[in-house]
Amino acid sequence: ELQQKAEEAEVLKMELQMLETERVRLSLVEEKLLDVLQLLQQLRDLNISKRALGKILLSTLESCRDPQPGKAQLLEVLDTLQQELAACELLHRGPVERAQSPRALSNALVISC
Repeated sequence: ELQQKAEEAEVLKMELQMLETERVRLSLVEEKLLDVLQLLQQLRDLNISKRALGKILLSTLESCRDPQPGKAQLLEVLDTLQQELAACELLHRGPVERAQSPRALSNALVISC
């Protein structure tokens, strides 16, 4: 009976470790998704065209067509989308160029890759 309890405890410990790993993974996905959504909000406020946004999205999906081994595909797509959005020319214009846009953001968001 003591042996059975020890085995059950080991199984529970492994399940807890798996849950913790999944929690960390989901936390990373959530952070990356938040970054992507913030970049999309900035671009919307800068009046990016739907065509330009569509090109960014298609470029992201094309580059993630063949997933890299060992990397979760969802996280890879979010990483690539974040990089594509962050590289958007509208986000990197100077203050004078942004002021010409009618709905320019007053405070730029810094996002690390």
